[in-house]
Amino acid sequence: MQCQECGAQNEPNARFCTSCGAALRPASSGIAPLDTHVDHAETEYVGGRGRISYRIDGTTLQVVTIELEPGEVIYSESGGMAWMTGNVEMKTHTGGGLGRMFKRAISGESLFIVDFFVRKGKGTVAFACEFPGKILPFNLKPGESIIVQKDAFMCAEKSVDLDIHFRKKLGVGFFGGEGFVMQKITGPGLAFLEIDGEVVEYDLQKGQQLKVDTGHLAALEPTVSFDITMIKGFTNILVGGEGLFLASLRGPGKVWLQTMPMSKLAQKVAQFIPRSEGGSSGGVNIDLGSLLSGS
Repeated sequence: MQCQECGAQNEPNARFCTSCGAALRPASSGIAPLDTHVDHAETEYVGGRGRISYRIDGTTLQVVTIELEPGEVIYSESGGMAWMTGNVEMKTHTGGGLGRMFKRAISGESLFIVDFFVRKGKGTVAFACEFPGKILPFNLKPGESIIVQKDAFMCAEKSVDLDIHFRKKLGVGFFGGEGFVMQKITGPGLAFLEIDGEVVEYDLQKGQQLKVDTGHLAALEPTVSFDITMIKGFTNILVGGEGLFLASLRGPGKVWLQTMPMSKLAQKVAQFIPRSEGGSSGGVNIDLGSLLSGS
């Protein structure tokens, strides 16, 4: 008898699934297995033997659903899982000892890593965006790397290595918008990144330069040169509103830019948060006219 929850095969007279423990129902009950397909689901990748399959659902708040078979393992930071079928098992560990835990902490990730796998049948596990944006999949070849902003990592196949990436130049570290540390993800295997807002991709040729507000830089290939340049012109600095520094990206290589950095959105929302202006009553003074008009 086939389990309606995980799809595992059981003995004809079994009452509970030996794989996930769910109660077994006869096929004549009229209850169909869970259909996880939706109108806007897009099948991005169908894995071969030993490789995961996945799809990405949604538009601005996306979720990646990963199908696992025995022998396949996906890992994420602790707390990253959204939902999973009953036969998926979890194993939480340090991911390589105290050194690795420290590296993940300073790169914006959690201290612990969680592995997801199945022993029998097929299982699914899903990881959802924490912020309006896009999920970018990268199918990395052996030794191939991608440099990404802190806290962009979502999940990856077990064969993918997650490490920190230090910027060598002090100017980039102090004024680059993300500090000295980014994340370096190295293949082989599939890795998934969470990007704020929409994504714009540029393929820079050798010598081509792109100047970017530092908060909009999401990811880049290691071949791209990354430095910081100061805005020229007294008037531009004083009233331009763009800050003092821009990221200077020089090819060859691909860069991925994000349209809605979380930091900029937080600054915009903060403008509309009522603040106490003091006074004898100690209450909150709210200018409803300005609040409603958006000024």
